[in-house]
Amino acid sequence: MRLLDSDVVIDVFRGYPPALLWMRSQQDALVVCGLTVMELLAGSENARAVQQLQRQLEPFPLYWPTAQDCDRALTTFARGHLSHNLGILDALIGECAVGLGAPLVTFNVKHFRVMTALIIEQPYGRG
Repeated sequence: MRLLDSDVVIDVFRGYPPALLWMRSQQDALVVCGLTVMELLAGSENARAVQQLQRQLEPFPLYWPTAQDCDRALTTFARGHLSHNLGILDALIGECAVGLGAPLVTFNVKHFRVMTALIIEQPYGRG
């Protein structure tokens, strides 16, 4: 299982060839955090874009943070907000991956470095 961060989901939905190739090659389940979906929806410009995004996300199982994920995210956010510019959603999403025991598939390595228990996977090259 792998938890996809928003940057990877966006690449897939935009049809970025390396992202599509990587996704097709995956044997493991690809999961999206419900908070990532909300983050993506917040970037939608109109109702049509919201509907399109919802259709595109249908194949992906959603994972919602548990109470334990939230407790770890609070500790992580307090530790990494100032030193690594870790955002609230990134702390929650990263701790969801930790809670799942799954790598977080992202290119946002800088902000997540503070999370020592998190396995970060950069899935393909970006040109």
